[in-house]
Amino acid sequence: MFIATKSISVQNETFILTNQRAAFREREKALILSDLHIGKTAHFRKNGIALANHIMKSDLERLSALIEFFQPEKFIVVGDLLHAGDNSDVDEFCAWKNQYPNIQFYLIEGNHDRISKALENKLCFQHKSEWLEADGITFIHDFDTARSGFQITGHIHPGIVLNSAVKNIRLPCFALSSNQLLLPAFSEFTGLDTKNLPKNSTFFVFTDAEIYEI
Repeated sequence: MFIATKSISVQNETFILTNQRAAFREREKALILSDLHIGKTAHFRKNGIALANHIMKSDLERLSALIEFFQPEKFIVVGDLLHAGDNSDVDEFCAWKNQYPNIQFYLIEGNHDRISKALENKLCFQHKSEWLEADGITFIHDFDTARSGFQITGHIHPGIVLNSAVKNIRLPCFALSSNQLLLPAFSEFTGLDTKNLPKNSTFFVFTDAEIYEI
């Protein structure tokens, strides 16, 4: 797996975007991502749709590679860590997470994060809330128009369509505007929304080999 990076300035500090669907905040040494949807494949299997669990394993392998690359002190999930409550995939995620006991784990709750007290104890958060503010930046799952200041969000699973003479290609992206950094879905087992993107944004589109600005 190759990690391509792109440094950007957000609120006068450096963030590093990657082609592996996550960003790194240098000041806090925080790895930031959204929409892992842990348990989605197990949920499909439970409902009679045969899906191999290598999809989640691949997501966790990418996350391990990012942790090795950046050596973060914090791990911030901007919503939809889970997909459908507790299931066997969540057990596997917890076993993976236990490899990194020194990384603080922050969850901003998303619309899929239906977390009981028992499940919260199992996941061992350092922090769980509907939003988190750190040094003037608000982390929240879906953009809040009533809130002032800069927001880092997820939820939309943003994507861009690139037109060519052969075919149209859909690729995931980050979207940066004056008051928002919209993160791509970290899980590869998600769709792309190419319609409801923030207006007046710069897009950072990525492939397995590169990340570039359009």
